[in-house]
Amino acid sequence: MQTLTIGQLARSAGVGVETIRFYEREGLLNQPARRPSGYRQYPAETVRRVRFIRHAKDLGFTLKEIQDLLELRVDPSSSCADVRQRAKDKIGDIEGRIAALERMKGALEKLVKSCRGRGPTSECPILDVLDREESHAER
Repeated sequence: MQTLTIGQLARSAGVGVETIRFYEREGLLNQPARRPSGYRQYPAETVRRVRFIRHAKDLGFTLKEIQDLLELRVDPSSSCADVRQRAKDKIGDIEGRIAALERMKGALEKLVKSCRGRGPTSECPILDVLDREESHAER
């Protein structure tokens, strides 16, 4: 069985060494066996797992959600429908974040329109709104 050092694993998976260590601390990767020299020796299939984690992160899944997906993959009682539902839930989460970002954008656009862009900062309407106790966006 071929094994990889942490550096080889990181390069093959397209991540940094610290990312590998972080995934280990978070429980996404098993602690690998060590050579007599103390170096970690990862099974070659760990590259695939790290790539899976990286791709899932790129799609917005949290580390906890990724752990759940990894567990579904090996759980004989789970089905593709379980994975599909997790993906649909993530779409809903992303849509909620997009809506929140759109609200923030709209509030900022109003602030920018209210500012002439001239004069001292003591007369800046943007800073005045940010300094209020209640948020402009809450109105």
